[in-house]
Amino acid sequence: MPLLIVIAAILLLVILVTWCKLNTFLSFLIVSLLMGLSLQMKMPDVIQSIQTGIGKTLGSLIVVIVFGSMLGKLVAESGAGQRITGGLMQLLGPKYVQWSLMITGFVVGIPLFYNIGFVLMVPLIFMVAARTGLPAVYLGIPMLAALSVTHGYLPPHPSPSALVEYFHASMGLTLLYGILLAVPAIILAGPVFTRLLKNYTNAPSRMFEAKELPENEIPGMLASILAAMLPVLLLAVTALVKLRMPEGSTRYQIASWLGEPLIVMLLAVLNGTYLLGYRRKMPAKRILSIMDEAVKDVAVIILIIGGSGALTQLLHDSKVSIYIADSLQQLHLHPLVLAWGIAAIIRVCIGSATVAGLTTAAIVAPMIPASGVNPNLMVLATGAGSLMFSHVNDAGFWMFKEYFNLSVKDTIKTWSVMETIVSITGLAGTLVLSLFV
Repeated sequence: MPLLIVIAAILLLVILVTWCKLNTFLSFLIVSLLMGLSLQMKMPDVIQSIQTGIGKTLGSLIVVIVFGSMLGKLVAESGAGQRITGGLMQLLGPKYVQWSLMITGFVVGIPLFYNIGFVLMVPLIFMVAARTGLPAVYLGIPMLAALSVTHGYLPPHPSPSALVEYFHASMGLTLLYGILLAVPAIILAGPVFTRLLKNYTNAPSRMFEAKELPENEIPGMLASILAAMLPVLLLAVTALVKLRMPEGSTRYQIASWLGEPLIVMLLAVLNGTYLLGYRRKMPAKRILSIMDEAVKDVAVIILIIGGSGALTQLLHDSKVSIYIADSLQQLHLHPLVLAWGIAAIIRVCIGSATVAGLTTAAIVAPMIPASGVNPNLMVLATGAGSLMFSHVNDAGFWMFKEYFNLSVKDTIKTWSVMETIVSITGLAGTLVLSLFV
């Protein structure tokens, strides 16, 4: 009976978000209240669980999310993304222009939240398409595949960061493993898949024409890369140091402190503010405006994560999560496949990768201690599942359709297939990686 109640709650969440078009945060609260009462919890206990879940989840993540948005906005608005694209095009040449855009999407996409990255990076694709005469879809899919992978796989993006907390994983190791999986996923969904897409020659919508900043107004290549990649460098280096040093040593303790997500993102924002702002004489008022806009951009994401935390806490406090974990273990599926499958089903039903990942975490987290599966790989498997087959209930689907001026049918053939390749490749990669870690 508890399992049926949880299934009904998830279905209700799908209905409220997709059919009733209700705000996702409100939908989470309504579902959490009804589920708690259905599981015979007392009303004061239900309210307490919701408040505790929201507080616990956002308490550890809100700084990472907000700082990540600030850094991403600085990278985009300062022209650092444009500089990286131009530099890679010169380095790799016209023959490998797709790879230039793909690498740009990956580098810039790590600190840049997905919807922001989509809106700010797609105009770069149109610049390159105009210069080279190549189809915008052919050029765009590799960059957007890279943005999608960083959104689903890698901290400091909201869903992977939250999954790291839920599964008690290491953010540094998750990032390192995620980069290993991201490379084949992006290549298969980008340059390999787009060999079939050269016939999509329709011009992108003119309402999204790119604004190219003058060369003398954008930062240098070294500053651009250092600003965008500092979170990755800090997390990767500290994770490697901790693997090689004794746990009680001074270096280990320093690496642990520097590897804390809050410290990483604080240093990254301060570094980006200096390199991309003050060092280039950007007015302080402009820098503050960019940061204010960044906070507004992620307000909805923060609420969604808080709502998912409420649902997670209810599953924990009602003890139903233990019951579900025991029931799912009887299916005799590999935990990584199970996490991927649940996330994929919720993603296809709801459309939101963030909601799919976080809802799955609430269901499968209790399985991890008993199964012995690597929690870092569980983060990646769940994240990969949350990217599965984006279609008409996903805002990203419609953004791609409108920007690239495609029909719904052609959007499914291009965008939806790309997302599916990324998702399946991620699952395959986690299963292979599980043989070695």
